[in-house]
Amino acid sequence: MGILTDLLRSLLLASIFSFITPMMLIGASWMSFALISHLPSLQRIGQSGVAQIWQFLATFGSGHPWQGCLVIAVTCSLVGAMFDTYVFCQNSRFN
Repeated sequence: MGILTDLLRSLLLASIFSFITPMMLIGASWMSFALISHLPSLQRIGQSGVAQIWQFLATFGSGHPWQGCLVIAVTCSLVGAMFDTYVFCQNSRFN
């Protein structure tokens, strides 16, 4: 029973971190472009960056940027869980 609880704990942590990471990266890039848009000489670059991020997210979210961010985060979470399962199986095979 110990190996099952270790696997579930590892999967939960990998899924949570894999979900949070893309959301933080998207948020940080959006925030940096939003802050750049407040500088007079870089205003166009900042506004263009924000618009492109929203357009990119809307592509994955069927027109809704927040839904696109959620789709990307869930996909990364599933991939992180699959990698963690693979590594866990490789480790248990050699131990």
